[in-house]
Amino acid sequence: MSISTPNQIQTLESASTSLWGDAWRRFRRDRMAILGIVIISIIIVFIIFGPLFYTIPIDDIDFSKSTLPPSWEHLFGTNDLGQDQLARVLAGGRISLTVGVAAMLVSIFLGTLIGAISGFYGGIVDSLLMRLTDLFLALPQLPLLLLVVYLFRDAVRAIAGPELGIFVLVVLVIGGLNWMSVARLVRANFLKIREMEFVTAAKSLGARPARLIWIHILPNVLSVTIVAATLAVGNAIITESTLSFLGLGFPPDVPTWGRMLYDAQNYITTAPHMALFPGLAIFLTVLSINYIGDGLRDALDPKTRS
Repeated sequence: MSISTPNQIQTLESASTSLWGDAWRRFRRDRMAILGIVIISIIIVFIIFGPLFYTIPIDDIDFSKSTLPPSWEHLFGTNDLGQDQLARVLAGGRISLTVGVAAMLVSIFLGTLIGAISGFYGGIVDSLLMRLTDLFLALPQLPLLLLVVYLFRDAVRAIAGPELGIFVLVVLVIGGLNWMSVARLVRANFLKIREMEFVTAAKSLGARPARLIWIHILPNVLSVTIVAATLAVGNAIITESTLSFLGLGFPPDVPTWGRMLYDAQNYITTAPHMALFPGLAIFLTVLSINYIGDGLRDALDPKTRS
């Protein structure tokens, strides 16, 4: 059995660096992906630092300023309670993006764990886990999501409070119902990589299954999970907005983008700005994230390398 020399190890490291560098160069050439990064960066900067400079309270009620159109005093206008829309959009962005990222982490963790175990061990384990995946895929997601939130929201509120409780419930439910596609992608890559020579060599050297999964195989599936993660954030934001729009999300005093759309539905004709700005925020955020995900998929796909 041959032993890798320092020169061979350096060559492998250089090849890995070259692959990531090549992926970055191809990603840079994707104008829509770069545009997505610019847009999402601007949105993140505004929702993080905007409230530090735009200090109008989000919960002050003034019926004399109800449904005012955009002006220099209120750049995004006011809602039916006279509350400043820009301040609420900035505050709601923090909540919506946090829910999106947290739900993405849950779905990526579950999908990667189930896909890795299924693809590595195969046999009866693979069959059972894939049948479980098929079962979750067959469930109607939105009705099930609404049912779970409706049944458990009061119990979770009593345990963790009205805001934290709903946040945890929404994140767990959204993440727990969106891991299936990640699991299938990870499983397919594990089935392919586990038969390669470097995995066989690691087995012959006595590597345990846990080390084979997390050290040798999983890093080679990283590109798939990165792409899935970016797309999962956009899906989670849309799902949270749907829940809030249907009145089953956060409490009315928590200004998520979806909740703002829900509050604006009765004022579409008289005060369209109430729906325009939170809807535009959701649209731009999800669109830019999807552009980034598409760019990463093309850049990291070995089939697209010249």
